[in-house]
Amino acid sequence: MSSSALGNEPQHTQTPHPAPRRPKMALAAWIALLVLLTAELMNMLDQSVVLTALPAIQESTGAGPVAVQWLTTAYSLPIAVGLITGGRLGDIYGRRRILLIGTVVFTAASLLCGLATGPGMLIGARLLQGAGVAVMIPQVLATMHVTFEGHNRSKAFGLYGAVLAIANVLGPVLGGVLTQADLFGLSWRPIFLVNVPVGLAVLLLGRTFIPESTVRKADRLDVLGMLLSGLAIVLILFPLTEGHAHRWPLWCFVMLAVGILALGVFLRHQRRRQGNAPLVTLSLFRIRQFSGGMAADLLHGLLCGLFFMTWTLYLQRGLGLSPLEAAVAFVLLSVGELGGATVAAKTAGRFARRLPQAGALIATAAMVAYGLQIGSHQADLTLLAMTAPVVLIGFGLGMVSGPLIDLSLARVPHEDAGSASGLFNTAIHLGIALGTALTAVVFFAITGGSPDGAVNRDAFVTVLWWVSVLLALMWALMFCLPKQPGNQSD
Repeated sequence: MSSSALGNEPQHTQTPHPAPRRPKMALAAWIALLVLLTAELMNMLDQSVVLTALPAIQESTGAGPVAVQWLTTAYSLPIAVGLITGGRLGDIYGRRRILLIGTVVFTAASLLCGLATGPGMLIGARLLQGAGVAVMIPQVLATMHVTFEGHNRSKAFGLYGAVLAIANVLGPVLGGVLTQADLFGLSWRPIFLVNVPVGLAVLLLGRTFIPESTVRKADRLDVLGMLLSGLAIVLILFPLTEGHAHRWPLWCFVMLAVGILALGVFLRHQRRRQGNAPLVTLSLFRIRQFSGGMAADLLHGLLCGLFFMTWTLYLQRGLGLSPLEAAVAFVLLSVGELGGATVAAKTAGRFARRLPQAGALIATAAMVAYGLQIGSHQADLTLLAMTAPVVLIGFGLGMVSGPLIDLSLARVPHEDAGSASGLFNTAIHLGIALGTALTAVVFFAITGGSPDGAVNRDAFVTVLWWVSVLLALMWALMFCLPKQPGNQSD
């Protein structure tokens, strides 16, 4: 033992055979990570890049209030419907293969968005984009999980979190800059066309560097469950989106009732398939912190869908800001969000549920202050004057996201981690779709699509009160989370 410890056996100390191979393997792995993060970045950008371009899109295509809603709903709805199914497809047929197929669909749809001649074609292309994302994005986290280990995995997921924060800043800014630049006289179209070369790069590099992976002995896809869940979501969201435009006819309420019935049938079908590769592992909902956390995550998506879409319309119509100036407002909020996320990353282990609850309270107080400021300053409100409440809104929201997911999944068994992650992704995307649909009731019901500044300001103040209530409900649901990270009872 002593001779070996002193280095008297040079063969053991001078022949670390794996070492020369590590740089090549590490390089390939990091290139794969870059490709995966780029795929996630494209998804996140296309959720928010359209926000600052909405008025320009409406003017050039003649899109009405309902069509404007569908420009975001058409993207988030198929994602909400297909995320769990997309993850299951990767398990069965290979994650790299499904990722690349989804990238092909997304890239082609982005080209169609850029070439759209009217709102109908643009909405259809956005639906196709969302369908591509639904099968593409679940493979990102799954592939990262099986590719990296130990310290490298921590680095990879740390970079993943950074990409999400960067996308929140970059999306609205990119939308405002590209729209304002009017490249080649294309107005808003480059916000979609930029995905084409990026998507091609993901395809070429992904095919070479991303390792293929599947689940051993994977069962067949639950096709009936997939159809039932998709039918239920569409039947619930469609009348919520279209109801206001048609003055809430009887068929809206019939569709809602049938959608709720379809949801019940889906849950019954999943209960029968437990132990036989269901889409949803229902036993997860017996874990209080998971079910409460998922409900809070749904509300988080709902308030984001309601707030961000109406905020960009308020900034440009209520205050008369240009797309680039509106993008600066998004930067202010995102800077605050980055600050809140940084605080959460450094202190989450010490404060557990108190940290996201504090974030929700900060965001609620800032929303109320912002609403009072809008009411007192009216059209004279400047970007500089709104900096404090906007940054605080972002700071509070930044303190919520990471700890909420971490604490909610703390008691989820490892074998159910994929199902739980898929449910969380679905919850926030479904929430965004519901929030966007709610704009018909909360915002467009007041404005009627009018560009009048005063009307848009009044409507947005109403939105802020709604969002404040949602934040308060989210805060209350967080009492389901543990007081301490390792606490099993709270």
